[in-house]
Amino acid sequence: MRCNVVDSCGWLAYFTDSENADFFAPAVEDTDSLIVPSICVAEVFKVIVREKGKDTALLVVSAMNQGRVRDLDMTIALQAAKLGLFYKLPLADSVVYATAKAEGAVVWTQDKHFKHLDDVCFPGDAEDNPR
Repeated sequence: MRCNVVDSCGWLAYFTDSENADFFAPAVEDTDSLIVPSICVAEVFKVIVREKGKDTALLVVSAMNQGRVRDLDMTIALQAAKLGLFYKLPLADSVVYATAKAEGAVVWTQDKHFKHLDDVCFPGDAEDNPR
């Protein structure tokens, strides 16, 4: 069984019950297969604190912690830099992708920066999703 990495935009969609929340639900709720890059914790916490307050943000982070949080270590950082340069990814996206690659996981996202990459699931592309 492959693991899943949910990008920050997916977490935010899920927790705010936005348009694609149902798409991300299977990956978020399968905590046994869920890898959470620590950079996603930082990004999601920041947005939720700004929009909903600290108490809500702490609840969200607690839910994210149900998966296996993967810290940004030297190996992931260097791989993220290489992937970021090669694929022209923003820093956070390259860390998410490098984490997924290190874990043999699939990235769940709605971020266009990932569209051309392997092992990525997008809403509306069910027939092409690698699950």
